[in-house]
Formats: sequence, C-alpha cells, structure tokens
Amino acid sequence: MTPEEEKEFTRRRKSRNLVVAGTLLFFVILFYAITIARIGG
Repeated sequence: MTPEEEKEFTRRRKSRNLVVAGTLLFFVILFYAITIARIGG
C-alpha cells in the first residue's frame, strides 16, 4: 500500500468511527430521555 492510500484509508476509518460514536451517543441520550420521561410520568 502506498503512503497516499494508507492516509486515505486512515482518514476514512477515522470518519467512520466518528459516525459510529455519534450514533451510539444519540441512542444513549435517547434511552436516557425515555427513561426520565417514564419515571417522571
């Protein structure tokens, strides 16, 4: 693999990891909000 390909591969992996982390965070916040709403109600 050339250095350019390696940089591109690393960049894509990093951006994909950020998307996965963001999605996970969204679901954690969503479940937290649902839990609080159910306990409060």
